[in-house]
Amino acid sequence: MAIHKIKCLIVDDEPLAIDILERYISQLDTLSLQGKCDNAIDALIFLQKNKIDLLFLDIQMPKLSGLDFLKTLSNRPRIIFTTAFREYALEGFDMNALDYLLKPISFERFLIAINKYHTLYDPSAQLPAMIQSAGNDMFAEAFIYLKADKKMVKVFLKDIVYIESLKDYVKVKTQDQEIITYQRITYLEEKLPDDKFLRIHRSFIISLAKIKSFNSTYIEVGDSELPIGRQYKAEVMKTLGVV
Repeated sequence: MAIHKIKCLIVDDEPLAIDILERYISQLDTLSLQGKCDNAIDALIFLQKNKIDLLFLDIQMPKLSGLDFLKTLSNRPRIIFTTAFREYALEGFDMNALDYLLKPISFERFLIAINKYHTLYDPSAQLPAMIQSAGNDMFAEAFIYLKADKKMVKVFLKDIVYIESLKDYVKVKTQDQEIITYQRITYLEEKLPDDKFLRIHRSFIISLAKIKSFNSTYIEVGDSELPIGRQYKAEVMKTLGVV
């Protein structure tokens, strides 16, 4: 299944701000950057010729401010304001902006804003962890962002060995690292492709590709032996082809 691309336009008079947003957009498979403008006049011309879903709009710009520019649009895309000035936030939200990003914009805060778009207009793609490209034909390229140590860590799904619940946290064990992140295991279970991962216990999800051996009580994945929970046993055995 093809991934729906959210068509984005950046309108900002600061080259550094444009570069940062362009880099963030390039890291998410659901976003597609259609253009960059350093002033509102060029942006107006661009929007007359191109369909845009999401506009990253600076507020303070020469000639025409972002707020005044927005008032000229009859058919507005969804708006995320980007500005260094907090005092414009209230007016921005009064204009039905989706979000308001204060510069310098962190990648974590950018992800939150994008997830607001998904929540409102594309619920199937809502993902704080931002799993991308999870279709079978693209599994080798699929990845997830996990927050750990005050940064967002990119993890390819194909590298995950297992996921372990630690109450309100989970440990994601990959081939070469362990990542502890604030997340519920049930949430990740819903988002991971069920033909690639299997819940075997209330505390464990495993990668089917990483299974080395199993019996009726445990499964060996990577260098670990993980227990099969009683309530999961029937489904686990069925998935593994044991009648």
